[in-house]
Amino acid sequence: MSIDPNSTKRSNRIRGYDAIRGLSVISMVGFHLCYDLVYLYGTGPSWFAPPLQDVWRSSISWVFLLIAGIMATYSRSNLKRACRYLAAALAIFVATSVASVDTPINYGIIYCMGFSTLVAWVVQKVTPKELTVLGRVMATAICAMAFLLCLGIPTGTFGLKQIGGPYVRVPPAPYASGLLSWLGFPGPRFASGDYYPPIPFTLLYLSGYFLGGIIQKSGHATEALSRLRCRPLEFIGRHALEVYVIHQPLILLVLTLAFGR
Repeated sequence: MSIDPNSTKRSNRIRGYDAIRGLSVISMVGFHLCYDLVYLYGTGPSWFAPPLQDVWRSSISWVFLLIAGIMATYSRSNLKRACRYLAAALAIFVATSVASVDTPINYGIIYCMGFSTLVAWVVQKVTPKELTVLGRVMATAICAMAFLLCLGIPTGTFGLKQIGGPYVRVPPAPYASGLLSWLGFPGPRFASGDYYPPIPFTLLYLSGYFLGGIIQKSGHATEALSRLRCRPLEFIGRHALEVYVIHQPLILLVLTLAFGR
C-alpha cells in the first residue's frame, strides 16, 4: 500500500475501504483453498485447524461485516443494497444445493449482509439526523459489546465464553423447532457450510454502521482513508461480491484438474 497525497482531489471515493476489503478478499480465497485441500481432498497444511482456523475465519468475516456496515452510511439506497445481497444469497444457496460438493450454504455471510443492510435501512430512517458524535460512539460501543455477548447464541450460550469469561446457557426452547435458524437459533437438524445469522452478526454490522457516521464527521480519518492506495487491492475490493460468488467454483475446478477427481 502507499499514500497518495493527491487522491482526494481526483475522486470522492474513499479508496482505503476498497483496499482493506480487497485484502480480506484475498485472505478469504486463501482460507477456502486451505479448507478445500484439507476437508475435501484430504491434504493441505497441517496447521489449518482450530484455533488458528477459527481466528483466520473471523478475521475475514468480521472485517467484511464492519466494512459493509460502514458503507451503509454512504449508500444512496440501503434497501436496494439489501435486495441485491439477499438475491445473491438465494442464488448461492440454490447453486450449492445443486452442486452437492459440500454442505449447502444456508444463511451464510451474504444473507447476513442482506438482512443487516435491511436493518440499517430501518435504523437510518428512525435515527435522528442530528445524532452527535458522542451518541454515535456510544451506539458503536453498545452494538460491539452486545455482539460479543451474543456471539455464542448460535451454540447455546450468552456471555463471554469465547474469551474465557462468564456465560449462561440459553434455554433450549428457541432451538427446538428449527424455525428460528434464520435468526440465530439453529435447530437440531440444521446444517450449513457457512452460517452467519443476524444474532449476533447484525450487531457487528451495526457497530460498523455507527462507526461510519463517526468517520464521516472526522475529516482527518476520511482524508487518511481516501489517500490509502493500492490499485490491485482496490480493484478486488470493488468487486468483492463477484469474487465471492465465483472463487469457490474456480478453486474446485483447479483442484479437480490438479488431483484428477
